[in-house]
Amino acid sequence: MRRMKDIITKAVPGTLLALAIFASFTLPANAIDARKAQRDLMPTKAVVSAPAGASGLCAQYSWACARTGKLRPIDLSAIATAQQINSAANRKVRPISDQAQYATAERWSLPTGRGGDCEDYALYKKMLLIQAGFAPEQLLIAAVLDRQNRSHAVLILRTGTQDLVLDNLTGRIKSWRDTGYTFLRLQDPTQPNRWVSVFAGGIMAKIS
Repeated sequence: MRRMKDIITKAVPGTLLALAIFASFTLPANAIDARKAQRDLMPTKAVVSAPAGASGLCAQYSWACARTGKLRPIDLSAIATAQQINSAANRKVRPISDQAQYATAERWSLPTGRGGDCEDYALYKKMLLIQAGFAPEQLLIAAVLDRQNRSHAVLILRTGTQDLVLDNLTGRIKSWRDTGYTFLRLQDPTQPNRWVSVFAGGIMAKIS
């Protein structure tokens, strides 16, 4: 595994690169403007059980379920860092199913030398972003259905006004609404060691 400082050094070496990165992904206007009047955060509902394979997540990785109360302002530099980490992780980790790697249907863990599946990508990115100074409660794993209604997992970056998606299927960071995914459940923003239901976007938007 590359050292974290190598990734961060490449992430924000200067203003020009930060601006180029910012222009390279899909965000609605004013997505990182804390003064934005109307917030576009995912709706959260009742507390639900953790997804299959994630029941022991907090015991295995305490940082994955931590809450510090020290939120990082999401400015241009922060977005550039998130973009670079998302792209670097997608390039570094090879896709491999839990069945092929562990002979089990679902196991949430950090990627191994062989690679990882979607949940492993999300955990890896969360770890790197925490090391880069983001608060754990700004980085929430979500269980979704992709555009083909297949089970998938992504990492959500909460800017305060927007929920942005870091996805192993694309190098572009998008608003949750722009993914076309159906969001089923999410780590609870107020208590990340538990999960809350969402049921929004994707097929839910079509039937509402």
